[in-house]
Amino acid sequence: MSLADTLVDHVAEHHDGMLFDLVFAIAWVTVVTLLFRGFGAPDLVYYGALASGVVAYYGFAMSLEFARESNGE
Repeated sequence: MSLADTLVDHVAEHHDGMLFDLVFAIAWVTVVTLLFRGFGAPDLVYYGALASGVVAYYGFAMSLEFARESNGE
């Protein structure tokens, strides 16, 4: 199996999750940039808020998974 075939198979299998990841990342960076650059926050605070997106992503994804399990889906 070639690299291209492997890549196509991977994207076909995980396309929903990859789209969710991309949308969350774009939304997080947009909101943080608008808030922190708009208010003139120091760079360290801005980068810290960007990095906290990792924690926010996993928290949101886990709560979404928990809600789906509680609903019986």
